[in-house]
Amino acid sequence: MNKTLVQLRKQLHQNPELSGKEHNTAKQIIEFVKEYNPTAIISAIGGAGVAVVYEFEENGPTVAIRCELDALPIIEENTFEYKSDNYGVSHKCGHDGHMTIVAGLAEWLSLAELNKGKVILLFQPAEETGEGAARVLEDARFLNLDPDYVFALHNLPGEKMHSVIVKSGFFTATVQSFKIQLTGKKSHASEPENGVNPAMAVAELIQVFDTFSNPNANSKNFALLTPICIDLGEKNYGISPENAELHYTIRTWSGEVMTALENQIKQAVSEISNTHKLKAEIDWFEFFPASDNNSECVALIEKVANLNQVALVEHPKSLKFGEDFGWFSSKYKSAIFGLGAGEDQPALHHSDYDFPDKLIDTGLLMFKGLITDILGK
Repeated sequence: MNKTLVQLRKQLHQNPELSGKEHNTAKQIIEFVKEYNPTAIISAIGGAGVAVVYEFEENGPTVAIRCELDALPIIEENTFEYKSDNYGVSHKCGHDGHMTIVAGLAEWLSLAELNKGKVILLFQPAEETGEGAARVLEDARFLNLDPDYVFALHNLPGEKMHSVIVKSGFFTATVQSFKIQLTGKKSHASEPENGVNPAMAVAELIQVFDTFSNPNANSKNFALLTPICIDLGEKNYGISPENAELHYTIRTWSGEVMTALENQIKQAVSEISNTHKLKAEIDWFEFFPASDNNSECVALIEKVANLNQVALVEHPKSLKFGEDFGWFSSKYKSAIFGLGAGEDQPALHHSDYDFPDKLIDTGLLMFKGLITDILGK
């Protein structure tokens, strides 16, 4: 295990930053990689993003390896020495490990006997909010790099340590969150008839939304609607409230099913709010398009795993979580694969999760193999 990379991982873990605020994280990455003489370092891509470029002598394919800079708004429960110094923010998705793997490629690329093509190490901001990849793809400096292939990995606790999890087609779901704001009229609790209380509309919406669900993950019409937060009234027993907020996150496999589901939701909100004489507004946010893996890229991942005798798992189903890597898969030949983080690990986003350092070498092995296969042809 490379002690320098383990030290970097712990340093990143100890200094997490939220989506859109990863400027110090980006500085740490730049300080680390500049020792390995990249052709160019492009900073502030799509926000705090960094592209580290290695260009070789002859023309050839361009391979981008992408990871994420951001952490989560979660209080860390671990007590080890390198626990988060930023209270309420922590790396509970393993992005500290992803960054370390990709940064570790810099040393290898500075010495690699490659004669053609270009490699981009992309450190992307704001993955957790679904905004970062889209902003990177709005930045002309990244678009001008014009990658032929884009690869990424995601650690997956619950899967066998060091295993590589692959799937052609949708690897992760299309995910959308929304908030419904209902506005009625306040009144005294003893005279609710003189006001417009949104409580019954909230109750109806929850029941109607439940009928839109199709939790069968094997169905192409899979749809999962999860209520996240309900805010209605206050603990004042003399008041019949006028405002309510209802928050949901929804998941489907395809964008087409997502669009149809959004239209169902809009219609239900319109009809129910009109029935109850309420003003209704819907705010849509945190959109993650499905990561649609290219079959050629998946075949390359399988080839590298087999050549290096890494356990390969063909996942039968798409994963239900959101990953904004889908923005890259909509534009470039690309694939994201899973890296098993151990069957007894806490789940992603749990307050005591910590990326296993032993995965760094496996991630490096996979990415080195992909780069060598594509640029060494």
